[in-house]
Amino acid sequence: MDRKNVWETYDAGQLEELESHAAGYREFLDRGKTERECIDYIVNTVEEAGYRELQTLIRENRALRKGDKVYAVWRNKSVILFRIGERPLEEGMNILGAHIDSPRLDIKQNPLYEEGGFAYLDTHYYGGVKKYQWVTLPLAIHGVVVRKDGTTVEISVGDNEEDPVFFISDLLVHLAAEQLEKKASKVIEGEALDVIVGSKPLVLGREGQEAEEKKEPGKEAVKKGILTILKEAYDIEEEDFISAELEVVPAGRAREAGFDRSMILAYGQDDRVCAFSSLQAMLEVEESERTACCILVDKEEIGSVGATGMKSRFFENMAAEVMSLTGDYSELKLRRCLAASCMLSSDVSSAFDPSYASSFDKKNVAYMGKGLVLNKFTGARGKSGSNDADAEYLAHLRAIFEKERVHFQTAELGRVDLGGGGTIAYILARYGMEVIDSGVAVMNMHAPWEAVSKADVYEAKRGYAAFLKHA
Repeated sequence: MDRKNVWETYDAGQLEELESHAAGYREFLDRGKTERECIDYIVNTVEEAGYRELQTLIRENRALRKGDKVYAVWRNKSVILFRIGERPLEEGMNILGAHIDSPRLDIKQNPLYEEGGFAYLDTHYYGGVKKYQWVTLPLAIHGVVVRKDGTTVEISVGDNEEDPVFFISDLLVHLAAEQLEKKASKVIEGEALDVIVGSKPLVLGREGQEAEEKKEPGKEAVKKGILTILKEAYDIEEEDFISAELEVVPAGRAREAGFDRSMILAYGQDDRVCAFSSLQAMLEVEESERTACCILVDKEEIGSVGATGMKSRFFENMAAEVMSLTGDYSELKLRRCLAASCMLSSDVSSAFDPSYASSFDKKNVAYMGKGLVLNKFTGARGKSGSNDADAEYLAHLRAIFEKERVHFQTAELGRVDLGGGGTIAYILARYGMEVIDSGVAVMNMHAPWEAVSKADVYEAKRGYAAFLKHA
């Protein structure tokens, strides 16, 4: 089955709406390079749209009624939105689920050291990455440092034009004969992904300098200079790294790509492209028969584990709280609600890359510019670790998308036996609900800079909104 390139189908009004959606998406990417930053953006956005904090309503024991909009944040890294529908929650919800974490480098708890005249921060990579892609790039540091007294310092360095940037060095090609003989997985080792953050020794006699340092200015003088800067700029000590969450990400803004400006090149599009489109669909949805729900979670890139991952009870607990505030909660009704729900597990798919055509099944791969992608299953090789949506649910979604003229395509991640990947779909499917993976085709997935088609981002939002309205 051949799908038309959706750019050929748009009228002037749709193109204007597409560009507006793409501009908002680029802003989201620029303002949300970490999970915490994404949560700040989302909370500010939904509060402006009339959403109220669920915990506040719980404390005030306020009842929820049809049309009410509520949100709940968990540990500043996951969020869930509800738009209460006309039918009882026991009859199920229409759920969108995406993740807001992305592959990156995390700074370790004892990171700062000096070697050969450079100050470094030691890192541990997060998620599946090709390590060699992260060297010689301008990098930024985003995150928080929490002092012993509980006060929090937010850090964001490298993305404003006046900011310095950081980098990881690589061996010059003139001396790299042995390095180039290594397998790609070994060309750059994980422990070599240490970020250079300075090279200037602490200046002798600098104001506030300890007497001991004046006597021995050359001993770890570069490291001492960095610590002095951190103290002056953020009032933090070296020991404060113990209670810090600092993420190293590519420096730079999301950009339009191509002479025709048809694409977006940016960091973190897996899976913030689906998170943003899901958020926008929730903001657009009018009062509906079934309650609309959007879950945006952390830790998908490392198995959806931990208190803020999809495997936690956060979603289940918040659904129970919402049912309670509607005055219709019981454990049995909660189980019925979850089993009767329908979900789009909104996650990206691999885009066909003609430069590596042999890695794909051309008949069953997603193409950029051909709309929302439905992945009946993910997993690896013999569908291991996969949710596998049933035919009845696929037929139901086909009918919705065709009714709303949403452009969609079906795909698998790549050639059978070549590799694979997973999403949060199988976790929600454990409740018995209908779940399928649906998202945007991404080129360069998990690289520091990923590419998507503006048209696919637009169709994803349209598809998610149609699902919330009709499913």
